[in-house]
Amino acid sequence: MFFEDLTVYDYLAEDSFTDGESGFYGLWYRPTYVRLNVGWLEVGRPYSTGPVPGVFLEKLKAIQKLQRMNVCLGVHECDLCPPGEGPEGNGEVRIPGAPGLAYAAPSLIIHYITEHGYQPPEAFVDAVLAVDLDEWSAARWPDVPFPWIPDDAERLLE
Repeated sequence: MFFEDLTVYDYLAEDSFTDGESGFYGLWYRPTYVRLNVGWLEVGRPYSTGPVPGVFLEKLKAIQKLQRMNVCLGVHECDLCPPGEGPEGNGEVRIPGAPGLAYAAPSLIIHYITEHGYQPPEAFVDAVLAVDLDEWSAARWPDVPFPWIPDDAERLLE
């Protein structure tokens, strides 16, 4: 699935978080912030390549361990890799940017960076580096590691 970097995300109308500890509890809501695409790569489509700071990559990996966003039942295999050899992803990551803006990336973004040389936009790199990992690590369900969740978000607890 391809979306050009920094275009408006419109793949899903709602966002959802899954509780990372149980993998069961969910929170669904219609975002009131603008979501911009980052890292939605597809074979045959050009993308930016180049080095990324190591501290950025490590922080993005840590964020993905804390955040389970828009997890789908199906999976998407990296089609930049030979068929049957690429990793599979089934979710997304959200990174807060300026107030009212978030970056929406596929869960395979780390693979795209490390294995295919993808270089995300500088604004995304800066936003990842600005995330307070201590604050996000301290979040426990029903809180989620992401700002701007509306107070009236539907929380499904069973």
